Amino acid sequence: MKLSLFLAAAVTAAAVHAEISPFPTAPVTLDDAVATALRQSPTLLKGKQDIEEAYGVALQLRSAARPKIIAGGSARQLDTGGIETANLGPAAVQFQADTQWGANIEVSQPLFTAGKITSSLRSAKLTQEAALTSYQALVADTLVDVRVAYDDALLAAELIRTQEASVELLGRELEDQKRRFEAGTAPRFNVLRAEVELANAKPRLIKARNAHRIAKNRLAMLLGWNIPTNSTEDVPIILGDKLAAEPFAVELPDALMRALSKRPELAALRTQEKIRDEDIKQARADYYPQLAASAGWRWQNKTFTGSAADYVDGWVVGGQLNWSIWDFGLTQGKVNAAKARRERARLEVDDVGRKIELEVRTAHSTFQEAREVLESQQKVTEQAEEALRLARARTDAGSGTQLDVLSAQTALTEARTTYSQALRDYAVARARLERAMGEGAVLTKK
Repeated sequence: MKLSLFLAAAVTAAAVHAEISPFPTAPVTLDDAVATALRQSPTLLKGKQDIEEAYGVALQLRSAARPKIIAGGSARQLDTGGIETANLGPAAVQFQADTQWGANIEVSQPLFTAGKITSSLRSAKLTQEAALTSYQALVADTLVDVRVAYDDALLAAELIRTQEASVELLGRELEDQKRRFEAGTAPRFNVLRAEVELANAKPRLIKARNAHRIAKNRLAMLLGWNIPTNSTEDVPIILGDKLAAEPFAVELPDALMRALSKRPELAALRTQEKIRDEDIKQARADYYPQLAASAGWRWQNKTFTGSAADYVDGWVVGGQLNWSIWDFGLTQGKVNAAKARRERARLEVDDVGRKIELEVRTAHSTFQEAREVLESQQKVTEQAEEALRLARARTDAGSGTQLDVLSAQTALTEARTTYSQALRDYAVARARLERAMGEGAVLTKK
């Protein structure tokens, strides 16, 4: 299954209020875990809100270029004793009405902003792009965490089986030594040694089971599952996959090239660099005049009538010109600050590029180490099993000792543990190398 970063962002961004899926009862594969993370990971759900916030900012930037419709009104009642009157003939005339009201609706549109509006439109688009690429990086990091947590849970389960097999072998050895002691063919010392070895193996089994419980809890947390309240400390998650090493090979130069072209962090920073360019243009626009036009309709009550219901209305057309001719360095300060942010953005791109290169080199070297260790352990388990069989045969024939058997059993347990650890390290190293190359959200299963 292949999930591109962009599709993951675009598809899941529409499900901001995704419902949390019920706790699984069927076995969970790695593909299931990845799909669940994309749907309901708490980290990604919060990341989607960052996208929504960025889209809100972009909408604000676009609004600067669009006409605004404004409606307003006012009303007041005056004390008649405070209104000036004049005696004109037989009647007194008021120079204003005691009830005053007015209303208006107006459309306003900027006409000339010295490029600030077009720059705001570009900034709006770039802000959305930066939000998406940042979310893509978050998706990649989250999926790597899920893959590592899943592999850790698989390793813990495998170590439980290894330690259980070790306890079982040592238990059989103890029973065998007891029978030999009762038959008079083995000393009491052999029984005591077998008891000690068995007792020493049990804590390792206990620790393996605890590590398995912790690993499953961490996986459930990353996937946003609500653990049933009636469950014990052992989370009831059944893993459907097993530790395996799929062939994977990539040369370092190719890995570096992929990283520098695909890493969403670099794409986001390059977009931020373009946004800082637009900030400079918008700051410089304040050097020039700003012109806006407006048109509307106005209503107001008549002044020399006693009725508030009598009114006049008519159209209103106007324009506004603003030009800050001298502002004591305010605009220059904005331009200088914007230039500094632009230079910082450029330096950030260079710095992160070098850090990504180091990350790729480190991840590639770690993957090579994991692959070599795994190759060195391919046949060790079979050899350790054969060594244990031969040690027992020699002991049964009288040419071997109990120490030979116990040493062979210890070597077999160590070989199984090392091989399981090597499988886990290989899978984790591959996941982190793919993430370093900008393919952290691509899961390929054959």
